[in-house]
Amino acid sequence: MGVAAILKDKAPGVVSVRPDDGIETVCQKLADKGIGAVMVLRPDGGIAGILSERDIVRGLAMIGTDLLQQSADTIMTRNVMVCSSQDTIEDVMHLMTKRRIRHLPVVDNGKLTGMISIGDVVKRRIADTQMEAEALRQYIATG
Repeated sequence: MGVAAILKDKAPGVVSVRPDDGIETVCQKLADKGIGAVMVLRPDGGIAGILSERDIVRGLAMIGTDLLQQSADTIMTRNVMVCSSQDTIEDVMHLMTKRRIRHLPVVDNGKLTGMISIGDVVKRRIADTQMEAEALRQYIATG
């Protein structure tokens, strides 16, 4: 099981903003949707960056409350790490741990197809482990 299985269990679509959307608007969207990051997409749908709660906190520490009047592209992360739906849970766990990131956009054939969080990955890993344990129990019981 991998990223494709995670995406199958999630609602379709990716929450996004435009580079010129204000940080205050981004904060409201994060709060309304109960999420920790949004994709920043160019008008053509291409990825301009990603903007997380962590980026906003760092921006507030550097700029202060004037940050709320700035645009998303002021503090977004531009060098976006991505994965594909073909990646394994182990692949994305390694990448997220090594790079200390909590959200990964999923890109297939050059197109943004979803976004996964570290919570999604852990939930999937636990489910896989439980299925493996149950399969072993049944194997032992019938052996």
